[in-house]
Amino acid sequence: MRKIIGIMPLYDDEKESYWMLPGYMKMLEAEHALPLMLPLTDQPDELDGFLRICGGFLLTGGHDVSPAVYQADRKPWCGACCETRDKMETYILKKAVEQDLPVLGICRGLQFMNACFGGTLYQDLDKEHESSINHHMKPPYNRTAHQVTIQKGTLLSDLLNKNQIGVNSYHHQAIKNLSPSFEAMAVSEDGLTEGIYMPSRKFIAGVQWHPEFSYENDENSRKIVRSFVDSI
Repeated sequence: MRKIIGIMPLYDDEKESYWMLPGYMKMLEAEHALPLMLPLTDQPDELDGFLRICGGFLLTGGHDVSPAVYQADRKPWCGACCETRDKMETYILKKAVEQDLPVLGICRGLQFMNACFGGTLYQDLDKEHESSINHHMKPPYNRTAHQVTIQKGTLLSDLLNKNQIGVNSYHHQAIKNLSPSFEAMAVSEDGLTEGIYMPSRKFIAGVQWHPEFSYENDENSRKIVRSFVDSI
């Protein structure tokens, strides 16, 4: 039986519609999983139903994480947020950690994991973290934008058996202070934490880069997705 993985929905405020990047689904299908895009809801009874159905969850990109999640004041350069999604992911993520259900966070997903468990974020890198590294690359997105150093003894180190890898990059927020519940497993050339995991759980991990764009031509991306699916 194929493993069912719940995917957090992307939401278009202007069109008031759900949407999805096909790469999120295709990379899971390539590993013989069955992706299921969830509706945007913060209702516990509905979310409990998905927690029973799904063997794991994928936290996708999308809106900025609201500073309210990590008890910070909103700055003018923070982008659009989605309160319902923040509440939805808080509920799903905390229940998944409690039940030891695997979760993979990508881009916003990594940022939300950190914020949800007591970490903080840069609300905009250009304004708050001066760097010569390109974190907001132009298409195509299936190529390397910069390097990250893999931290020894971590989930990613054990999985890839490499000290450094090239990653794509498309984000304007990032981890500022790391949550005490997580450990860093990848660090960018300018010192940003770009990979995290929760050592106390089977597979609660996030990456700042985008395997949904690179899984077809990048072995490292495929290994990360495969490890997530295999952990279910």
